[in-house]
Amino acid sequence: MVTVNKNYLKLPGSYLFSTIAKKVAAYQREHPRERIIRLGIGDVTQPLAPAIIDSLHKAVDEMAHAETFRGYAPDLGYDFLRNAIAANDYEARGCRISPEEIFVSDGAKSDSGNIQEIFGIDNKVAVCDPVYPVYVDTNVMAGRTGEYNPAHENFDNVIYMPCREENGFLPEFPKETPDLIYLCFPNNPSGAAITKERLQEWVDYANKTGAVIIYDAAYEAYITEENIPHSIYECEGARTCAIELRSFSKNAGFTGVRLGFTVVPKELVRDGVTLHSLWARRHGTKFNGAPYIVQRAGEAVYSQEGKAQLKTQIDYYMRNAKVIYEGLKNAGYSVSGGVNAPYIWLKTPDNMTSWEFFDYLLDKAHVVGTPGSGFGAQGEGFFRLTAFGTYENTVEAIERMAAL
Repeated sequence: MVTVNKNYLKLPGSYLFSTIAKKVAAYQREHPRERIIRLGIGDVTQPLAPAIIDSLHKAVDEMAHAETFRGYAPDLGYDFLRNAIAANDYEARGCRISPEEIFVSDGAKSDSGNIQEIFGIDNKVAVCDPVYPVYVDTNVMAGRTGEYNPAHENFDNVIYMPCREENGFLPEFPKETPDLIYLCFPNNPSGAAITKERLQEWVDYANKTGAVIIYDAAYEAYITEENIPHSIYECEGARTCAIELRSFSKNAGFTGVRLGFTVVPKELVRDGVTLHSLWARRHGTKFNGAPYIVQRAGEAVYSQEGKAQLKTQIDYYMRNAKVIYEGLKNAGYSVSGGVNAPYIWLKTPDNMTSWEFFDYLLDKAHVVGTPGSGFGAQGEGFFRLTAFGTYENTVEAIERMAAL
């Protein structure tokens, strides 16, 4: 008799963004004339940069000729892309990461969910609270957690590290020692960033306890302050305790193209095994690699033209972030984030719950955001807005909110 993975049954009814989509669709059906502005899901809105489009066209043309046709991509990614990543994202920042330690994939979301597969089920997981849902959900699916507690909006057997307003939305070291520690900076959803000094403390902690840090740096391109590290490998000793996830979705607009990579240093050893070898085996067995055309587009991100064009796009989104931050602050809202990340984290007014404010904002201002409680218990009473909309829509949405 066929059985199912009952760990999936521990998950709450639906994924956060699916619930939002259903609510918005229902409202739109009832109010077809209202123009809804979406500042919820972190999807980009600007078209791909010209340098990337040119590279895509060139790669497509290559696929039309026998002598330049490409089939399956190498398991770990094409050398031309891995070399570009190593040189630009790491060597240029003084980080000792070789191309052989870079694994190209179809995105950071996939890798953040899949990386847990190389670890034993008995490992104790620590996450920030609030947190990107994928980290917890995939560990639930794997059977690494206990049951879900609806009253507390958390799972048994998970170490939650509260990120509250009074601690700058940064986690503190947990009382119980974890095995796997998920960190995301600049942070989704709060927009908080961590200084190099504070991050170094986490690296030292992991090396001391034997934990492994899974570091999500998907939003590093939005960092504006000099004392904020772009990679965990800027910290001494990170090669022996940290895995880093990166994405082309937010820095280059690849949400519809799909490309990312994970760095696993060869010096990272646990339980007598080099984690690099485990991830390489998993990668080769369960992933065919991002297509040649997409990897050529990724290479163009690091060209001189690509860097200049993408800086313009990032500046565009960060101008939106400034509009949101300053507009809401001037309107009397309590806000944070938006300086080193394209997310603004606001406290819901009048003691509204996160979902109450969602409904209120949709009904009164026709603006969609993301309820903070969807990211964890400590997100209750907070709300996330994204800077990834168009500038015109962003300005109008904040004007509507300020008028409430």
